[in-house]
Amino acid sequence: MALCRMRLQASKDIAVASTMNRFARKHLVVMPLLALLAGCSLFGSSKAKPTPLTPITERLTVHTDWQASVGKAGNFSFLPASGGPVVLAASHDGTLIRLDNGKESWRTSAGQKLSSGTASDGRLVVVGTYKGEVLAFDFETGKSLWSAHVKGELVAPPAITEGLVIVRTSDNRVIALDGNDGKQRWNYQRSNPPLAVRSLAPPLPFGPFVLVGMPGGKLYALALQNGAPAWEGTVSVPRGATELDRVSDVVTVPVVQGPQMCAVAFQGRAACFDMQGGNQMWSREVSSVAGITMDDRRVFVPDEQDVVHAFDRTTGASVWRQDRLKYRNLSAPVALPMGLIVADGEGFLHVLDRDTGEFTGRLNVGGGGVMTILPALAPNTVVLQTRNGTLMAVTLQ
Repeated sequence: MALCRMRLQASKDIAVASTMNRFARKHLVVMPLLALLAGCSLFGSSKAKPTPLTPITERLTVHTDWQASVGKAGNFSFLPASGGPVVLAASHDGTLIRLDNGKESWRTSAGQKLSSGTASDGRLVVVGTYKGEVLAFDFETGKSLWSAHVKGELVAPPAITEGLVIVRTSDNRVIALDGNDGKQRWNYQRSNPPLAVRSLAPPLPFGPFVLVGMPGGKLYALALQNGAPAWEGTVSVPRGATELDRVSDVVTVPVVQGPQMCAVAFQGRAACFDMQGGNQMWSREVSSVAGITMDDRRVFVPDEQDVVHAFDRTTGASVWRQDRLKYRNLSAPVALPMGLIVADGEGFLHVLDRDTGEFTGRLNVGGGGVMTILPALAPNTVVLQTRNGTLMAVTLQ
């Protein structure tokens, strides 16, 4: 179901919010008025029905380790933060909680509505609001430490690295705040095209840089010291006669293993780069707003129709494709030693064989659909958060 809504910004732009991936709630930001009318109907199919699930031969067990509740997501998407036995999560009503091995250590209220997921470095816990408020809390106690205001809506989770809190606004500003007091250290902004997809992807720390996907199929490495672009990669080149056709934005988090980094663009391509030299290794025609991951041999991408693709990590050659989850609104995939996990909009976790794409396990977690899944420190465990506010740790055996 492609859900569209319009919101008139005071004396400025008109934004068209389009749920092209029904998990991620990616937003089309339209700068001039003329592009407005084309918006919702062309992105994703509101009439495409999810492919019905058929019985599978389960070769492994998918079981729940623990379960907790944080609160509903509203119209936003919330990504929890996980480190070892600790999980931190937030909800739209302002609730923020810390769980240790599934047991609640503290619960607090931000005192206002939240719109972004959590980030933590083991000292701070940081969340954001739609009004541009960045809120920092103490990791151990949940006590409020500081708040800062940035210009722009915050729908992507922050990142914390090297004493900096880095946020990305809905108009593609990347802003670094001092982790001690929230004061601004630097601000990076590039010009936006007339039409762009609003990204929910957090900035990704990468050594002395932070990686951010941008409109126009671009990926940037910004220097942590001052926010200056140190490297630029082209994931996809916009093509087409209209501004709508030319939308080709990197709206998901790139994945890095060793010297290799891979990313995917909406209405574009998936591409991998050798970060030692900064050169592109390969690219393939595939469009995605779900996300990308890799293991030691493969790169995995669910496309915009929710067909899951596996490509050879070195050459980009197609290895397999799995189309039995078509139109089921898949999450970003997570590669574990025992399989590739994706979640769908009806609340099912699916486990695929990484070598063949065949189904090896399934679990119905419900909860109004899974928004996000992320790996935990245990080798075959993931943490997920549903739209209805359920937090859950799931292990493959």
